[in-house]
Amino acid sequence: MALARQEAGEAVIRRIIHVDMDAFYASVEQRDNLALRGRPVAVGGSRQRGVVAAASYEARRHGVRSAMPSVTARRKCPDLVFVPPRFEVYRAVSAQIHAIFARYTTLIQPLSLDEAYLDVTEPLIEHPSATAIAQEIRSAIRAETGLTASAGVSYNKFLAKLASDYRKPDGLYVITPRMGPRFVETLPVERFHGIGPATAQRMHALGIRTGLDLRGWEMDRLACHFGRAAVFYHGIARGLDGRPVEPDRKRKSIGAERTLEQDIHHWHQAQAVLEMLVDQVWEACSKRGLGGRTVRVKIRYADFRHTGRARSVLVPVPSRAALREMAVSLMRPFFPPDMGVRLLGLTVSNLDNADMRASGTQFTLELDAS
Repeated sequence: MALARQEAGEAVIRRIIHVDMDAFYASVEQRDNLALRGRPVAVGGSRQRGVVAAASYEARRHGVRSAMPSVTARRKCPDLVFVPPRFEVYRAVSAQIHAIFARYTTLIQPLSLDEAYLDVTEPLIEHPSATAIAQEIRSAIRAETGLTASAGVSYNKFLAKLASDYRKPDGLYVITPRMGPRFVETLPVERFHGIGPATAQRMHALGIRTGLDLRGWEMDRLACHFGRAAVFYHGIARGLDGRPVEPDRKRKSIGAERTLEQDIHHWHQAQAVLEMLVDQVWEACSKRGLGGRTVRVKIRYADFRHTGRARSVLVPVPSRAALREMAVSLMRPFFPPDMGVRLLGLTVSNLDNADMRASGTQFTLELDAS
């Protein structure tokens, strides 16, 4: 059981809330445009190579999902309305929501613009229960933003996340310590937060399909197949998760990618896209006051195979020009390609504070991966 602290020799159980906005981007668009309310809406590009960034619940009923190619989404829902994303608006609304969270606790771990974990074991405002706090937060979000949120309450992060998904949209669900182990028994492993599609397939091949199946595997046996992740899987199969809410969790990387309208074959075409990616990544790093020591490029071909290269430097990349130079040197060897390229990406990682940049510093490039 997740324990927050020891007090007078008695273990105190954590009280964790996971708040997840309902179809966030699409809901903001429907809020701000009356003509979109009640209609199937997709936020994203509607062109041939567009991708759905978010879908309203009306669209989801037709099978439209985020990350789905726009062509596929249109095929599933001919009446689908595409709207371009407005990330500045979404960030502003997210800031409103996080200000509501801050009334109740300082232990807030954002996962994205639209979801976060809150540890309310010792709330800033006295309340009878974490459930009451979650309900009050949901009411405040509705009153102050006009949007709905779902929330899960439990004694650890894993179960709080499962609980917030349980009664979406606009729902609240609580998993108590008595309920936890039994709750996970019948769930398919692909529903477990932290087990992705590839891992779920591996588990299926081993005969692990539910939480109860997973619980039947001892640690040593799990470790043979899943390495270090076995500790996490062993715990969640029993309703256990000792991870704390981490309000100061550091960002690991900053990146951007572009799915192309048409496959490209020539270096001059790739250069134009790469310039745009460099601008986006450098601007994002500058806004956050961060610099990175590892630069990685990504290429996805027409048959969806992907590859990439990365290099690391001794100090954070000091300028946009230096970032461009590294990106070009990494990308250039892939051209001309054997087949068309449908996506290019650029990521900066191993992040440090920007004041660690050494402007004009000579730095050596070291091959990090291929």
